[in-house]
Amino acid sequence: MRYRILGGTGIEVSAYCLGTMMLGAVGNPDHREGVRLVHTALDAGINFVDTADMYSAGESEEIVGEALQGRRDDVVLATKVHFPMGEGPNRGGNSRRWILRAVEDSLRRLRTDRIDLYQVHRPDHRTDVEETLSVLGDLVRAGKIQAFGCSTFPAEEIVEAHGVAERRALPRFRTEQPPYSLLARGVESSVLPVARRHGMGVLTWAPLASGFLTGRYRRGGAVDLSSGRAALTPHRFDPALPENVRKLEAVERFVELADGIGCTLPELAVAFPLAHPAVTSVILGPRTVDQLTGLLKGAALTLDDAVLDRIDGIVPPGTDLYRPDGAWRSPHLDPAARRRPAAERAAADDGDA
Repeated sequence: MRYRILGGTGIEVSAYCLGTMMLGAVGNPDHREGVRLVHTALDAGINFVDTADMYSAGESEEIVGEALQGRRDDVVLATKVHFPMGEGPNRGGNSRRWILRAVEDSLRRLRTDRIDLYQVHRPDHRTDVEETLSVLGDLVRAGKIQAFGCSTFPAEEIVEAHGVAERRALPRFRTEQPPYSLLARGVESSVLPVARRHGMGVLTWAPLASGFLTGRYRRGGAVDLSSGRAALTPHRFDPALPENVRKLEAVERFVELADGIGCTLPELAVAFPLAHPAVTSVILGPRTVDQLTGLLKGAALTLDDAVLDRIDGIVPPGTDLYRPDGAWRSPHLDPAARRRPAAERAAADDGDA
């Protein structure tokens, strides 16, 4: 296992990070299997574990907390805050009020007294970013978190946050966690260069492109849209849709490339993000131990310039063949944000008359 420094934090992390979104009701509800999965990752040399409060409504954090008993000091532990945790207002977002409550809940579920990397899961335009940076800085000074970062922020939001931090003398985001894969390379055009310019660590998610790079979905093959991930987002897998046709065509070419260099498609997929100089660690999100051990075979794979050139010929740099599931969407694109309220339009029309 290779190790790298996480941005400017001085924290050394493994080049592969164990993502735990699949631990709990959403993926694998067996807590003992979840604990075994975490231990298998640690025994393989992974020292970086990423979770979030909203994964299975806190259940993932509980499983991770159980698994790290007796091994906590050997692990760089990351979690996230933002998404709603329960019904009612003020139970989500990036406000001081919510973050102070959410961090205590995460510490309790994780059975620890500090979080090594606390990440803001998505932007929140209801909350001034100065408010968010201020409370995160307070948590660092209190020793409850060691460093903080953002996740799935567009480049302009990252730049704004750094500008606010500089003007207000506040601590800044040290990391960014974007989606990045052979099929979704959009972050190469702005997010990764911005992160590199600001000395941020980058941990990427979805290297298998929602399962398309596992080899399970192939051109001409049958796709069951009533089960698994396909049942949750059938439009992502329906082979009749042009977007999915493009993905399946690219997959066939990547399978051929992987065969030619003597590896599997998943091994190629998890090796690819690490080839970018801005990327610190790649998050693997297996559901089972067997899936994890299979993915870790790609840990020893290094892609040379010739292979990277062939990859560029299949999916050009900066190109997304699909919009990654869970990626942030600007609220400014919502219909209500793009149109004046009816009363305002009526007043304007009266004025024109």
